Amino acid sequence: EDVVARYRSPLVSRYASAEMAYNFSERKKFGTWRRLWLYLAQAEKSLGLPITDEQIQEMEANLDNIDFKMAAEEEKKLRHDVMAHVHTFAHCCPKAAAIIHLGATSCYVGDNTDLIVLRDGFNLLLPKLARVISRLADFAEKYADMPALGFTHYQPAQLTTVGKRCCLWIQDLCMDLQNLERARDDLRFRGVKGTTGTQASFLQLFEGDHSKVEELDRLVTAKAGFKRAYMVTGQTYSRKVDIGVLAVLASLGASIHKICTDIRLLANLKEIEEPFEKDQIGSSAMPYKRNPMRSERCCSLARHLMTLVMDPLQTAAVQWFERTLDDSANRRVCLAEAFLTADIILSTLQNVSEGLVVYPKVIERRIRQELPFMATENIIMAMVKAGGNRQDCHEKIRVLSQQAAAVVKQEGGDNDFIARVRADPYFSPIHKQLESLLDPSSFTGRAPQQVAKFLKEEVRPALIPYQSKMGGKIELAL
Repeated sequence: EDVVARYRSPLVSRYASAEMAYNFSERKKFGTWRRLWLYLAQAEKSLGLPITDEQIQEMEANLDNIDFKMAAEEEKKLRHDVMAHVHTFAHCCPKAAAIIHLGATSCYVGDNTDLIVLRDGFNLLLPKLARVISRLADFAEKYADMPALGFTHYQPAQLTTVGKRCCLWIQDLCMDLQNLERARDDLRFRGVKGTTGTQASFLQLFEGDHSKVEELDRLVTAKAGFKRAYMVTGQTYSRKVDIGVLAVLASLGASIHKICTDIRLLANLKEIEEPFEKDQIGSSAMPYKRNPMRSERCCSLARHLMTLVMDPLQTAAVQWFERTLDDSANRRVCLAEAFLTADIILSTLQNVSEGLVVYPKVIERRIRQELPFMATENIIMAMVKAGGNRQDCHEKIRVLSQQAAAVVKQEGGDNDFIARVRADPYFSPIHKQLESLLDPSSFTGRAPQQVAKFLKEEVRPALIPYQSKMGGKIELAL
């Protein structure tokens, strides 16, 4: 059937990386189910259940030999996805058929696979996030000393530097890096817990031997690559776990939305632009347009990512007793979409951060427009040192600055405050000092030193675990 005749999620068809799309694919999911059935059989055999080497070898040989058409037909007939795949696996493993899924409940494969996929999802996101931080750190270092007008309330404030502003972005992303690492490391395995979490079926299999049931849980958990399993579960692992996972991804979305909003505002000011391809068209109607479309894409998708945490919050709240099935359809959507969306916005932001364009002349011009007013305190202090009276000087400056402001706001002219100071004989004692009093770098405080210290002591050390995965530049397909 023609793929364009059916809805496809743009998260996969248009944006996401092949690695993250595979992580949430049916092949990964059902291949993991088979591996979990193998781990269970291996562990049960090692603890004395009558399972043969031949049965184990047959399962091992068919881990990826999945007949998806047969599985779909079985599910249509049985209305049960796990049993459909038990039958499909059994069909290609006739000798092992009797012991596949022995003692287990559906959530043994379902929930444990979800936990593996969530862990693997974090392992795909973390190097991407580290790469974005690394690229922005290089940018911040390069522009650590370049003065720029700072804004509070999106109104002109004191000066900062281009690099220092970038460090505000980096600090948020470093928090996200820490949050994602913690969320990944906090994940435990559901393990081997049975239908209501009591392990009753396994206790029966091992004829009341509690130590063997505990060892079974430990063995399977280790085979799946987890250090710990949840000690208590219902039929499912607590759905509160999903809140923690999506909360850190939503928080990452908020960080990226803020960064890309700043870039969009700076693009309007013509101070900084995201990379713009040679043949890229900004507008079908306005040929001169250079729209910050990648930053807009990040904001658009980050908005979706931030809302997804509401799903697991509500799901966890309505899980009755040991579990209800109203979690299932919701989780199929929100867990995959959260990781796919985070993956996309990190790739996009990496592309943006690798090609940010700075326009120093525009930045300097904006400073020249605003700095004269900010320099009034310095002018007053210099006049007092030259023997002037502070109150007289303050009044002179108040009058001249009001006149200059009227030129800017009412006539649309440039700020001529300094020209007025130069023309006023009252300020003749400091006329020669005006250039040095208006040096922008003297208004940036410790911004350059803060950048250097922050990058050296906090940012670069946080990136050390990811050094081998820093990779080359990323090109976006769309």
